[in-house]
Amino acid sequence: MTVRSRNAAVTPQSLGLSWRRMMRLGVLGVASDLRDRLRDPALFNRPSGRALDPRLHRPVFIIGAPRSGTTFLGNSLGRLPGISYHFEPRLTKAAARCVYDGSWSARRGGTVFRLSYGALLLATLDGGYRFAEKNPENSFLVPFLAAEFPDAQFVHIVRDGRDATVSHAEQPWLHADSAAAGRRGQSGQLHGPGARWWVEPERRGEFPLVPDIVRSAWCWRRFTESALDGVAALADGRAAEVRYEAMVSDPATTAAMLADFLELPPAGRAALHASLARARPASVGRWRAALSERELAAMLAEIGPLLTRLGYA
Repeated sequence: MTVRSRNAAVTPQSLGLSWRRMMRLGVLGVASDLRDRLRDPALFNRPSGRALDPRLHRPVFIIGAPRSGTTFLGNSLGRLPGISYHFEPRLTKAAARCVYDGSWSARRGGTVFRLSYGALLLATLDGGYRFAEKNPENSFLVPFLAAEFPDAQFVHIVRDGRDATVSHAEQPWLHADSAAAGRRGQSGQLHGPGARWWVEPERRGEFPLVPDIVRSAWCWRRFTESALDGVAALADGRAAEVRYEAMVSDPATTAAMLADFLELPPAGRAALHASLARARPASVGRWRAALSERELAAMLAEIGPLLTRLGYA
């Protein structure tokens, strides 16, 4: 992780991250987590003998840019026996920016992350199981998380930036016309074109002025580059890369690779293969019909080099 120096425009207070708000996000996170599990009983585990043990054992962090398949992959892993899956915890999603920009110390950040994850394990009586979540913001925190949780494993899912951008631009998160709505995302961030904490400081003024499609492409680049840099520094056996397109076209091979990486038992291997086989092939290559030549050119000006680096162009 490259920790940014303090920026007057990016502080916990200016982002609405007072301790009271942080605690509120923690409570909301537990409540929404329980609600999601009630909607999908497959996410419930039978309580183990360590049901009330809040300590994390070999957690799994699914990272990657938004709209790159993190939700699909997370839900697939969440249905495996012995995995306690928690989507995107609100508290740590909000706290990521404070760890990244250096306004929190690693010690404070570690305390908040451990307390949040432990509370989720206790609320779901999942103590003793492997904690897993799929927060894209963790793409910027790989070194921090690897140090705080030395036995953690990371799964980085990579998707063609053109398809990820098209999918992202269909959401209201970075749209210029979303600014007046006053809606907030999971982390409490207001929708709209304002520069996010992950935008390069020297380009913050540029971010609100570019077209919506370029902001979405920018998002894909920053998250993907940060995740790539983070996992590159990890020891062997701590990170695995999944290509979205390969997962869709050959779910069996992807399932086998992940099963070996996560050391899943035979039942988990079969369940993972069955889950990944539900991926939709039509989601690959959507950008060809969705983008005009002008939009594609503007997008490639922002992400072209990374697409080439990853073999997509």
